[in-house]
Amino acid sequence: MWIELTNIIAGLVLAMGILELIPALGKYLVKLAKWLGRFQTVIGVIAIIFGIWVLIDGGSVLQSVVAIIAGLVLAMGILPSIPAMGKSLEKLAKWLGGFQTIIGIIAIIVGIWGLLL
Repeated sequence: MWIELTNIIAGLVLAMGILELIPALGKYLVKLAKWLGRFQTVIGVIAIIFGIWVLIDGGSVLQSVVAIIAGLVLAMGILPSIPAMGKSLEKLAKWLGGFQTIIGIIAIIVGIWGLLL
């Protein structure tokens, strides 16, 4: 359940720009996403850790991969400080950042789908 909630939260932050288009809930989701956006790096690190943990533990590969990708985009600012791999991860995260909204929508859908199963 934690990986699904993490995906939903990360997805809300990543898809902040289009949340207002959702009828009835849009303005409330935008307020929530803006508030969560202040913790973007922390959410990103948690998403990466949960993603790796669930993947190693034999959980849902889809949930894990989505969490790791969303986490990389959210934690882009601190990736260069990782020894040996930091610069490469930062390049990957910057490239993925071009698809930020799409990744956010996918993370929300996959997270909700995981909670419903």
